[in-house]
Formats: sequence, C-alpha cells, structure tokens
Amino acid sequence: MASDNGSKPDALDIGDQRPCVVLVPLDKPKHRQSCYDCCVRCLGGVPYASLVATLMCFSGIALFCGCGHQALTEMERLIETYFARNLQDYITLAYLIQYFQYIIYGLASFFFLYCILLLAEGFYTTSAVKQTFGEFRSTVCGRCLSTTFIVVTYVLAVIWLLVFAVSALPVYFFYNMATTCHTIDALSETATSINQLCIDARQYGLLPWNAMPGKACGMTLSTVCQTREFYLTYDLYIAAFAGAGITLLALLTYVISTTYNFAVLRYLGRKGIGTRC
Repeated sequence: MASDNGSKPDALDIGDQRPCVVLVPLDKPKHRQSCYDCCVRCLGGVPYASLVATLMCFSGIALFCGCGHQALTEMERLIETYFARNLQDYITLAYLIQYFQYIIYGLASFFFLYCILLLAEGFYTTSAVKQTFGEFRSTVCGRCLSTTFIVVTYVLAVIWLLVFAVSALPVYFFYNMATTCHTIDALSETATSINQLCIDARQYGLLPWNAMPGKACGMTLSTVCQTREFYLTYDLYIAAFAGAGITLLALLTYVISTTYNFAVLRYLGRKGIGTRC
C-alpha cells in the first residue's frame, strides 16, 4: 500500500503489465479421403443382389421373348406343312401364335422398365440401410414404396411360375417327337410296324380333333425330324424355356432382396431412426 508520506506504491499494488497470451488449440486438419476410400464408400451402397437379379432378368427376358417369338413362327410352318392340309384346321393356331407374339412384345417392354425400377429401389434401400450418405434416409413413404414393390414382384413371380410351366409344354412335345423319331430310325431295318409310331398334334391341343391328318407316322415322321425347321424350333423352345427359368430366378431374387431391405428399414424405423415423409 502507499504510505502516508507519499512514498512509492508497493509492487503488489501494480498490476502485471506483461501481455496475456491465450493458447488456442488449432483444429486438426480434416482427413481427406483417398480415392480408394471413396470407391469403397460408393461400392458399399451398390445393391449387388438387385444388380445380379437385373442382369438375370434382362438376359432371361431376352432369351424368352426373342427365341419364343421365332419358335412360334417356325412351329406354325411345321404344323402347316406336315400336320394340317386345310387352312381352316390351323387358322385358330395361327391367330393364337400371332396374339402370343404381340404379348411377347409387351412383356419385353414391361420387364425392361420394371427391372430398372427395381434396381433403382434397390439402390435406395441399400443406401438407407448402410447409411451411405451419412444421415439415415428411411422415410415412411419409402417403406410404403418398398412394400408395394415386394407385393407386385411376388405376384409377378407367381404368374411367371405359370408361364414357366406353360413354356415346358412345347419342349415336351418336341422331346416326344424326337424320341419317337429315334425309335423309328432304330427299328426301321428290323420292324415292319413302324407306321404305328405316330405323333398326334391334336392330342397336345395344337389342332382341332377334326383336323386331317393331324398326325405324322412312320417314315413321314422321321423325315420331319430330319428337317432344319424341326431342329431349329426345338432348340429355340429349349432356349425360351431356359429364359423363362432365368427370369423366374431373377424375380425370386428380387423378392428376397427387397424383403430383406424392407425388414431392416422397418426394424430401424421402430428404433426411431428416420420416420420422416
């Protein structure tokens, strides 16, 4: 303290005049992601199951529609040439084949668009599940959309199962025809009753029962089996049948992947994560 006689103040009464330095911690430099990390992050949001299913669906539909369309045309020629002599006998079959070909055009367009939609939905749900974009993006509308895709895809899978079964019928017809021809060729030198071995197109519903002759027997049938049209049609129907099977497998893959993603979204939604719409 200062004395009464005007002496100098004590050192304690004089404030410290040195500058005050405040140490502020510097922010750590942000870690820049490498190209590899960015690629891994992007690949983490790819719906591989939906991508594989899309490729399978495209290839299956291409086989079924392309080969099926040409097989119907070749089959009409076979029936017209060897199994029916009157135009009225196979005119109904010709109309049905024409209608089926138009349906094939529609199927190709529909599945092309629908597979793209399913792939886009797979990208959305996979990114939401894995939180690829940081914040969880599951919404009520998104889960409703996923439910719609699951139901529609399941119905399509059931319908396509019937298509798969129906596509096996012409394969069965040509298989029986080829087997009968093989039997005729094996017995042609030892048996005289090969004319009793026949293939009746009327039994398979290809021709009406009053169609004449409606069937091919013996060496006539063997001649039919040796034509280019027979082998081409048989191979085309086998390819169309395989395409139908690939498409069915793709639809089942879609159902499994979309159901799994929806289940995860619903589970996380119950946890209170991302219920916006």
